[in-house]
Amino acid sequence: MSRSPQFYQDLIRAMKERVPEMQERSRQIMAQTKDISLGEVTVGQAAGGMRGVKALICETSELDVNEGIRFRGLTIPEIQQKLPTGRARGFEHSEYPIPEAMLWLLLTGEIPTEAEARQLSLELTSEPYNSVPKHARKIIDELPVHQHPMSQFVTAIMALQTESKFAVAYQDGVNRTKHWKYALADTLNLIAKIPLVSARIYRQTFRDGNTATADKNLDWSGNFAHMCGLTETSDDPITDLMRMYFTIHTDHEGGNVSAHATHLVGSTLSDPYLSYAAGMCGLAGPLHGLANQESLRFISRIQRLLGDEPPTKEFIHKFVVDLLESGQVVPGFGHAVLRVTDPRYTIQREFALKYLHGKSPLFAIVDLLYQVAPGILKEWKGGKIANPWPNLDAHSGVLLYEYGLREDTFYTVLFGMSRAIGVLSNYVLDRALMAPIERPKSITLEHINKNYCKTYVTDPPQKKS
Repeated sequence: MSRSPQFYQDLIRAMKERVPEMQERSRQIMAQTKDISLGEVTVGQAAGGMRGVKALICETSELDVNEGIRFRGLTIPEIQQKLPTGRARGFEHSEYPIPEAMLWLLLTGEIPTEAEARQLSLELTSEPYNSVPKHARKIIDELPVHQHPMSQFVTAIMALQTESKFAVAYQDGVNRTKHWKYALADTLNLIAKIPLVSARIYRQTFRDGNTATADKNLDWSGNFAHMCGLTETSDDPITDLMRMYFTIHTDHEGGNVSAHATHLVGSTLSDPYLSYAAGMCGLAGPLHGLANQESLRFISRIQRLLGDEPPTKEFIHKFVVDLLESGQVVPGFGHAVLRVTDPRYTIQREFALKYLHGKSPLFAIVDLLYQVAPGILKEWKGGKIANPWPNLDAHSGVLLYEYGLREDTFYTVLFGMSRAIGVLSNYVLDRALMAPIERPKSITLEHINKNYCKTYVTDPPQKKS
């Protein structure tokens, strides 16, 4: 099926209208504020991962302490209410937005109509956008099955870099005012190919190696579930689960490792493929992308301890208290910024209450943890825990497991699939605003020692008596 050029031209036209507006707005804001301080940075922040330092601009999302993540100003409940769902592609039972609609929102800052979302979805699930080159398929097929899925995923993205329009345009000397157009072309091509690549890795690593052919009648999420062999019908509940999962994972401000790494590498004018691969290398790190995997293993551990017995509030209460007294944390609870239950957790809980309540022993444990753990954490050690509520990762692993994705080492690939929508939208916007190369200043410990220590610390240091 050859793609109709109409939508691509419509998107270019829409972005042509929006980009000058974005540029002028940025210019006016910078003219008034460029010399204003965003706040002091302490030595502890510089040495401690720059947590809380306001040093980046990210237009696509912002984390609110009390309302959670806002995508272009919209909360999770507003996203669920306003973005087109799977019904835009004819799935009448769908209740959750399609990620394609989120992509439109993040790129343009505007809510797409159902027709716009449908056309974008059709483009992203049709040739030539979703066609994976032969050499990339061959590389994936020859990777060892014991190689971690995220390592395979990054390898596949790098193999797709041969398709970069941006890289060619840069080599041809295209004016930087037009870079965003080629960044957009790469973004659409890469996002279209990601479900095929991911499903191929999944089937090669965990199944028989045979991947179902993409179905042009399915949306981005439905196609992925279909190609992985997870669906029985085109309107299977897992397709709505995947729509919800991919949508709520798309973006989380610009300072997390995968978003920042993509932005940082992109600031050098590396193309979207290279920049996204860098972000995925960051996501593969256990401190960033493994939280839902660890939460699922935590819940499975409780289930093993219970054996054939059903979970009770009393059992969960004792288990959590014993865990805390041993110096461990409760996986999936707490958040560095939020001070309420993560709305991304809430939307997953609503899905589970509809489809899994009374059917899933794992969800029964998740449900009781939600009822019991926050009360314990609130009072623990005099109430020192700032946020005792569950976050996104406390729930997602159980949903994926119960719907057939039981290989938890693959979960980070799912996270990476979703995150492509956010970080690549940011890449396009960075090029539209002609963002400069990122180059913060670093200092040495000796600089800190000489300029800020009241008592100079020798090397080697003198031992305190």
